Amino acid sequence: MPRYDYQCKRRHRYERQEPFGSPVTHPCEKCGEPARRLLHVPAISFKGSGWYKTDSRKTSYNDSDSDSDSDSDSDSDSDSDS
Repeated sequence: MPRYDYQCKRRHRYERQEPFGSPVTHPCEKCGEPARRLLHVPAISFKGSGWYKTDSRKTSYNDSDSDSDSDSDSDSDSDSDS
């Protein structure tokens, strides 16, 4: 189960271990005021040489596009001859 941080209006902070889908507000454990769940920025670690447009594409992707374009041009040429 995940752990969530809560804070009330009087700035009391505490942590609770609760299941997913649990209510966002609870009474404060110290004073009883309504306490809301705090959101935290997740830690993200990017690894690798960089993020480029071509990183996830295969070279055959570009080749197949050029083949389909040339096929459509040759079809239109044969239609105009008849």
